[in-house]
Formats: sequence, structure tokens, C-alpha cells
Amino acid sequence: MFPESLIIDIATPVTAALENFVAQSGDGFKEASKHVLGVLLLLESALRGAPWWLVILVIAALVFALTRRFAPTVTLAAATFLLGVLGLWDAAMQTLALMIAALIVAVIVGLPLGVLLARHNRLRAFTLPVLDAMQTLPSFVYLVPALLLFGLGKVPALLATVIYALPPIIRLTDLGLRHADPDAVEAADAFGATPTQKLFWVELPLALPSILAGLNQACMMALSMVVVAAMIGARGLGEQVLLGIQRLDTGRALVAGLGIVVLAILLDRLTQATVRAVSAGSK
Repeated sequence: MFPESLIIDIATPVTAALENFVAQSGDGFKEASKHVLGVLLLLESALRGAPWWLVILVIAALVFALTRRFAPTVTLAAATFLLGVLGLWDAAMQTLALMIAALIVAVIVGLPLGVLLARHNRLRAFTLPVLDAMQTLPSFVYLVPALLLFGLGKVPALLATVIYALPPIIRLTDLGLRHADPDAVEAADAFGATPTQKLFWVELPLALPSILAGLNQACMMALSMVVVAAMIGARGLGEQVLLGIQRLDTGRALVAGLGIVVLAILLDRLTQATVRAVSAGSK
């Protein structure tokens, strides 16, 4: 048995610090969560209120615009139609709204952080282990502070999903900027471009395929949080899986799991098609 005299208690001070932070700032976070919830509910109501055929048509048009091929267009349109056939349309739109909101926040936060990491090696050396920890920690660990700050509901679920989706975007933004074509960067310097002009006109366009690949990975990471998010108040496909588990209803859990797989395939193929289209356009 390990000697108790050598054990360092980390849990107690961490819990005390978090409780103190919540006592001082909790009201501000809950007030901010009302605005975030309003935006999320607006997006959700737009997706749930749109005619099912219009959603499928928009997805099919988007896939065809990216691929110029009928086979993937028909396949992904059929996959979206399958969500309705399985009785999962409303739940899928709720999950999709949470996914879109989480990815937008992850891009807004992750893209500037990736740029900073590409510019500052010391910051990068400090941040990479933090990103490793964010991806390695069990997802349930994020639920406690999220619940303390925001309570039950969609906002803490959004926060937990954003935390999981952030690392790939930050990493691949940093990677794309570091591997930008040095000849193009030197040419921008030779023409007297400012650092800001060089970033937006040269480096970010060259790094865009890598950034979109990070977005693709972020989609998959965010989808892995669907069931966990349902445990703290987010509805959607994850809620159906939880209900199946709680009621030992294998059929419900299986169908909801299949819906998550269909949604994952849909988002994966869309983002991959975007990466290919951007990569082809940059050549």
C-alpha cells in the first residue's frame, strides 16, 4: 500500500477554488448563458421548422456543388432521408443544431489560437500539452464545472462539446500555417506586405485545406459528445440512446445509434468534399 504521508491532496483545493469561482462569477455566467441559449434555440427552431424536403434538397445541392458528382449527392440525400424514415428527424435536427453551434464557437476560438501558436514557439510548447490533456481527459470530467457554471441544459452541453472540438482546429491551423509555401510567403515579403496582409492574403488561404481537415476532425470529436451532452440536458439523438439504456430498450438505442452514425457520415463526407474542393482550387 502506498504511504499516506506521501499522498498530495489535489482534489480538495481544486474543488474549493472552483466553488469559490462559481460563488463570485456564477451569476455572470448564468446571465451570459441566457444569450447563448437564445441563439442556440433560434438555430434549432430554424432547422426543426424547415420542411424536411427542403433540408434534404439543400444538402443535396451543397454536396453536388462541392463534388460535381451524382453518386455522392444521391447517397447523402438518401442518408438524410433515412433519418426521417427511422423516426429520428426531429432529434437529428436538435443534434445538428448543437453541432453547428459548437463548431462555429470552436472555429471562432480555435482559429486565432492556432495563428498565435504558429507565431510563438514558446506559447506552442506550453499549449500543446494542454491540448493533449483536453483530448485525453474523460468527457465526464468537463460536466462538473459546466454544470456548476451554467446548470442543466443545452449551454453546458455546448461548452463540453466545444472543449472536445477545439484541439483539432487549433493543431491543424498551426500546422497549416507552419507548412505554408515558403516561396509564396517570401514573395509577399518582397512586395512589402504587412504581417496582417500576409496572414489573410497568403498564409491563411494556403493553410485552408489543413484548417478544413481540422474542422472535419472537430465534427467527429463533437459527435462523440452527443450521448454525454444528453446526460446534462441536451436533447436530440443522444437522449434517445440514453432512454434506450435506461429502459433496456435495445431497439430504441440501436436505432438512435444508427442515426448518430448516419449524421456522422453526412458531416464527414461534407467536410471531406469541402477539403478536396479547396485543395483542388488552390493548385
